[in-house]
Amino acid sequence: MKRVSAPLTDNVVQDLRAGDEVLISGVIYAARDAAHKRMVDLLSKGERLPFDIEGQIVYYAGPTPTRPGEVIGSAGPTTSYRMDPYAPLLIQSGLKGMIGKGQRTEPVVEAMKKFKAVYFAAVGGAGALIARAVRSNKIVAYEELGPEAVRMLEVADFPVIVAQDCYGGDLFVEGVKKYSRPYP
Repeated sequence: MKRVSAPLTDNVVQDLRAGDEVLISGVIYAARDAAHKRMVDLLSKGERLPFDIEGQIVYYAGPTPTRPGEVIGSAGPTTSYRMDPYAPLLIQSGLKGMIGKGQRTEPVVEAMKKFKAVYFAAVGGAGALIARAVRSNKIVAYEELGPEAVRMLEVADFPVIVAQDCYGGDLFVEGVKKYSRPYP
């Protein structure tokens, strides 16, 4: 088990390999499709993002409403490929990590290799358990988007697995090879 602090540096990203189990502590940002589109629109116009993206990790999640006395509602990962049209420009702009579920497209993988970024997988269906790692939750942009607003989350020991690393290592491919066996 590796422990990393967010935001990430190139050295930390380069030390991670597909299959590594990781606990993340520090500040990460939660955002989904609508927020990603708005952020890419800003970058395309040469405008600044609502937060400094350099070294940051974005968690593809739209938490459920927060119950009284809780920091956040259930916060499970959403399917990552929906952010794939936006991810390469965000990676080029300094994003170092993404958390979600499912495989990524080739343009995202190429951007991760070129700009040293990493993709972490979180366990789908475990949103209530994952939410236990969130220590604070603050909306920083696009509040009108509700659960899809950009949130700054302070996390402690947020559990993930490196699904795709900056060298092209891909747990979705390597895992299948490792555990596949020919039928008799």
